Amino acid sequence: MPELPEVETVMRGLRPSMEGAVIARADVNRPDLRWPFPERMAERLAGRRVLAMRRRSKYILADLDSGESLLIHLGMSGRMTVSGDPLGQFVHDHPAQEKHDHVVFHMENGARVTFNDPRRFGAMDLLDTATAADHKLLAVLGPEPLGNDFHEDHLVAAFKGRKTPVKSALLDQGIIAGLGNIYVCEALFRAGISPRRLAGDLSAARVKSLVPIIRDVLQEAIAAGGSSLKDFRQANGELGYFQHTFDVYGREGEPCRREGCDGVIGRITQSGRSSFSCGKCQR
Repeated sequence: MPELPEVETVMRGLRPSMEGAVIARADVNRPDLRWPFPERMAERLAGRRVLAMRRRSKYILADLDSGESLLIHLGMSGRMTVSGDPLGQFVHDHPAQEKHDHVVFHMENGARVTFNDPRRFGAMDLLDTATAADHKLLAVLGPEPLGNDFHEDHLVAAFKGRKTPVKSALLDQGIIAGLGNIYVCEALFRAGISPRRLAGDLSAARVKSLVPIIRDVLQEAIAAGGSSLKDFRQANGELGYFQHTFDVYGREGEPCRREGCDGVIGRITQSGRSSFSCGKCQR
């Protein structure tokens, strides 16, 4: 599933063609994805100007001049790609429609934005912009890891007394919004913390060290266009390339890259997800 860097990359890629532009028409080619589309979605989008494109956790939000916001979740295999952009950001001609092109936005500026989702775990909803933060999917989220509300004191307080592994705590969207399996594994490696360690057993100093490390990992991944492991593509159809710099994720059996460490990357399963770490230098 795309994590924060991938969703941020897609959102930034959509901005040149969608922000400030009018949706001339929206083709909604099926009644649902993970859940039913909102009533009259195509009608409510047609003729609306996109005032702003933004991201909250793993969701893309397009604020419309109607006072509604379109919420988009890419799910496991969803892609949003742009073709025919008159601004020259994308050189692709409009492709022939594919089987899993479930929603297509025809922009008045000539761009076409296509949401393709073979596995149909993605989702869209329309919500009131003024109260968007109260939406059931957004109200439960913790602070953005790249925002001012994510800081050392917040993380120390969130971890205090918790008897869950630090890996699970960092994946808790109520503690930090948008973090996923890949970037938690990478952050814990850089911090030298084992994913098995209980969050509440970590010293305040070690917890505080995670804050700048998490930010660095995410910013590096965004700069690299995200990580493409299976389905992820940027809005221009290109792959991300942060996966080429993974220290631990997906490297089971390979040597540790930390200077002076002769350990080997191992894999364990935690809460149904694979955790990759070096058992020698992560404690």
